[in-house]
Amino acid sequence: MATRRALLKGAAALSFAPAIAMAQGTGAGRVVVIGGGFGGATAARTLKALAPRLDVTLVEPNAVYTSCPYSNGVLAAVREMSQQQFRYDGVRRAGVTVAQTSATAVDASARTVTLADGNRLSWDRLVMSPGIDINWTALPGYDEAAAQKMPHAWKAGAQTVLLRRQLQAMDDGGLVVMSAPANPYRCPPGPYERASLIAYWLKTWKPKSKLLLLDAKDAFSKQRLFQNAWTQEYPGMIEWVPLSKGGAVTSVDPSALTFVTDFARHKAAVANVIPPQKAGAIAALAGVADRTGWCPVEPVAFESTLRPGIHVLGDAAVMGAMPKSAFAANAQAKVCAAAIVDLLAGRTPVDPILINTCYSLVAPDYGISVAGVYRPDKGVLAEVPGAGGVSPLDVVGGYRGQEALYADSWFRTITGETFG
Repeated sequence: MATRRALLKGAAALSFAPAIAMAQGTGAGRVVVIGGGFGGATAARTLKALAPRLDVTLVEPNAVYTSCPYSNGVLAAVREMSQQQFRYDGVRRAGVTVAQTSATAVDASARTVTLADGNRLSWDRLVMSPGIDINWTALPGYDEAAAQKMPHAWKAGAQTVLLRRQLQAMDDGGLVVMSAPANPYRCPPGPYERASLIAYWLKTWKPKSKLLLLDAKDAFSKQRLFQNAWTQEYPGMIEWVPLSKGGAVTSVDPSALTFVTDFARHKAAVANVIPPQKAGAIAALAGVADRTGWCPVEPVAFESTLRPGIHVLGDAAVMGAMPKSAFAANAQAKVCAAAIVDLLAGRTPVDPILINTCYSLVAPDYGISVAGVYRPDKGVLAEVPGAGGVSPLDVVGGYRGQEALYADSWFRTITGETFG
């Protein structure tokens, strides 16, 4: 583990330090950033840090950002929603103009963004980090009205609070049913962390209850680590049904809280649907999303392959082997900002090396992790063989507790860097 951490730190320095050195002397220009999450807010701040003369505007309709990472802890009643919320004061202090409104249109030819308040912004480069939207047409029976009975909670906030209240109101002995979608989607290990922390809460407060996880996949991130932990921590409480055993949900019936598969119907006391997703709606309006609903980009500056001059980060983008995670969006934002500074100065961006580390909590004091290192290869970001890894299966002492502490430190660090 120590060797892996040292390697990842070295990779991070290698990817970013040369760009910082090259950024000196960059002239003025205008960059607009759409979306104030871990990708967009980090990109805006990094642009100003690398090239203070740049005019950088962050377009974000919400005064407060609510973080999806760590929001599963809210469901387990080990965190409050207020701990997931962050304001943009730190972004403003960094010299970024924050336009608290929505982007309603993007004209790639004229290089303008139209805002919901009637203003129009011109740009030399546009960064889009719109996150995800729910694909409301992908799962029969599941629409915005259904989400009020079968919450997804995959965009943290009111949906998270709703699901928590439903769990608390459920009678002991009730069945919680979750569904996990096929790839790609935001945060690959997220459904399994959620199942774990809900099971932790059930074990503590409603020990006669169980959780059924219906999955549209036969394999998932950190699978052996999760399943070993479930056997150890929650014996008989979590049942995972993979695709090959009828786990793919084909429709839902919100009025009956029922999940339908090819082989069975599963009625829930509490139903959590994690539905198929796509890039945030502005991506399609800007012409950077393809027929899959996601945004293809090249792997050096993350410039759209469909609309030159527009860069797409984070969950909305297709990044090859690099997963959709907050850490990935944060890393991509720094590399993208450095590349934009180079492009505006007439320089060719250097090929980056990026890292991603993802912590998951099985219980508040039980953490596991996966890490990867990525570099451009044949037009995509490819994983560097042997450079990453996962937590070991067999450990002794307080190893899992230490990883939970690492997870806490990671969350404090990334939110402080992005919003503080």
